[in-house]
Amino acid sequence: MLDPVAVALKFGFIAVLYLFLLWMARSALKDLRRSAAGGPQAAPVPFEEEGTGFHPAATGMGADANGGAPVLRVLTAAGLREGAAYDLAEGAVLGRGDNADIRLEDSFASGRHTQLTPHGDVIVVEDLGSTNGTYLNGEPLNGPQPLHPGDRIRIGDSEFAFER
Repeated sequence: MLDPVAVALKFGFIAVLYLFLLWMARSALKDLRRSAAGGPQAAPVPFEEEGTGFHPAATGMGADANGGAPVLRVLTAAGLREGAAYDLAEGAVLGRGDNADIRLEDSFASGRHTQLTPHGDVIVVEDLGSTNGTYLNGEPLNGPQPLHPGDRIRIGDSEFAFER
């Protein structure tokens, strides 16, 4: 005779397993749709209306104040030359997809993973809803954040440094 508790545990385990597999499939499809369609493009919020506190950070952060144009330097990234610098004056999108400005050969990167956007003299980093997240100075990135010289951005196994 079967123990009812053992049967309930078996069915519970199978239910949790199927929920996990459905969640993984949904996440993969979401990432594939986003990379195929070029990602969801929300209308940009004007700088003055963001209310994120970037205004105090923007004062005194010009290229003249810090000695140069903003660049993203490759520390480690498969497919990219170590030490290579990318100009961020116009912003950039990092990701695995064909439409990314800085293309990563990293299986942990989404098609459009992270966006770097100039807001006046400040460069803002923002995760674009990636599956594995973006890390700023070793901490998970939650919402847009201004970059400061020396900040490190990690996407999967790829790491970059922000410089001026």
